[in-house]
Amino acid sequence: MTAALEVLHASKSFPGVKALDDVSLTLQPGSIHALLGENGAGKSTLIKIVTGLHRPDAGEVRLNGQAVGFANPRQAVAAGIGAVHQERNLVTRFSIGENIMLERLGAHALSPIDYGQIHAEAAKWLALLDLYIDPRRPVSSLSVAQMQLVEIGKALALQTRVLLLDEPTASLTPNESQVLFGILRRLRDDGVAIVFVSHKLEEVFDLCDTVTVLRDGRNACSGVPLKDLDRQAVVKMMIGRDERIAKRAPRPRAETAPYLELKNVATSAGHRDISFSVRPGEIIGLYGLVGAGRSELAKAILGQIRRTGGEIRVAGKPAAIASPADALHKYGIGYVSEDRKQEGLILLHSVLGNAGITVWRRLSNALGFLRDRTIIDHTAPVLRQLEVKTPSVYQTIGNLSGGNQQKVSVAKWIAAGVKLLIIDEPTVGIDIKTKAYLHDLIHDLAEQGTAILLITSDMPEMVDVADHILVMSGFAIKGEVENDRNYERVSQAIMGFIHDNASTGAAA
Repeated sequence: MTAALEVLHASKSFPGVKALDDVSLTLQPGSIHALLGENGAGKSTLIKIVTGLHRPDAGEVRLNGQAVGFANPRQAVAAGIGAVHQERNLVTRFSIGENIMLERLGAHALSPIDYGQIHAEAAKWLALLDLYIDPRRPVSSLSVAQMQLVEIGKALALQTRVLLLDEPTASLTPNESQVLFGILRRLRDDGVAIVFVSHKLEEVFDLCDTVTVLRDGRNACSGVPLKDLDRQAVVKMMIGRDERIAKRAPRPRAETAPYLELKNVATSAGHRDISFSVRPGEIIGLYGLVGAGRSELAKAILGQIRRTGGEIRVAGKPAAIASPADALHKYGIGYVSEDRKQEGLILLHSVLGNAGITVWRRLSNALGFLRDRTIIDHTAPVLRQLEVKTPSVYQTIGNLSGGNQQKVSVAKWIAAGVKLLIIDEPTVGIDIKTKAYLHDLIHDLAEQGTAILLITSDMPEMVDVADHILVMSGFAIKGEVENDRNYERVSQAIMGFIHDNASTGAAA
């Protein structure tokens, strides 16, 4: 059988780094092929070569046995290759429907556009993903997770025969991921060839048939059936050693006075009657499905979304927070945003500029001067612990892999030494080794007295890290779960609150 897609002996270099070195990949029709590796291993670069975003320095790409060389992504789409990239590729001022149907808006620049048909067709792909929102809404109004689903819908709408998915479930909860997996299995059974990139190995073993592993830009294996491997074998190929699995004991509830309190808070985003507290040394988790209102609640605390009722108190006193800068410098509150490109990083600045931005004011001398060496001394230990792969701290951060960008986004707040840290999807796109280090860092911060509010769509991460879990649905808190680290019990309790709310909503 002719391979649907082959990459043969591909190499690619960028300033200061060789991203791919003699890498090969073979993808068969009717299969789901996992592409795995640590951050910076070369996975996204390989996908960008296949889709025409990069040209290889050496090697070739074959489609259905024929050599191809795409000059841009549109040529790849025309040849039957669709992709969901790790970095979202949506036009935020366009509607959801316009984004999903972008390749079919008109035959040429002057073609009339039937917007009714465009939005009706887009609604079908949204419904397939269980995302029931108006396709006329601008993409800019969506949460990161909703944008991710729209990106997936856009790729599915192309009805391509080769589909490349780079971290498609990074911002999705298990429920949304299972909907996607059902679609991918149907596509596989219809003969579509699929590449699936993920750091969540439980997803890989659940979904994929074969695997290629990259380590440091080279093949650690290529096209091996997953049934012949176990988790430890895959991890060892990825990181060169066995996986370290932490076993954390449940932590008792802190007895200190709360650092952050919300009392009957309502917001312009739609929250109502939100009440909870976070104490120093405590890790409170917020869990919910896409659209539950978790990230919007974090932004309301930071003054980015208007509060319409209730009270926010910090260290026992009413707080008037007008902006994230206000939150940091007046109240010692930091925020790791789920959207690193738009809110977490300045992509045209250096790694050092991004990692140190939260400590500039604190470290500058009486005249306002600040030396690079002072910033490096303060941020380098965290960057080393998170194993940020960069040729230099002066490298432009936009040139790093998505996972390494996320590490810097987290590192800048750890370096800041804040009293309360709100962490929104901290390990999106981060490999399993660094995820373990980051979880250790979060627990170390809590042990040192930092209050932490954790938002994550990764259920195992929530159970591993949080002390107590608040369940959100429909912009309200529906219940609280004490975390005894028993994954089955905790996850069932969480989903019980969500399903109860869904049943109540349906009955209403």
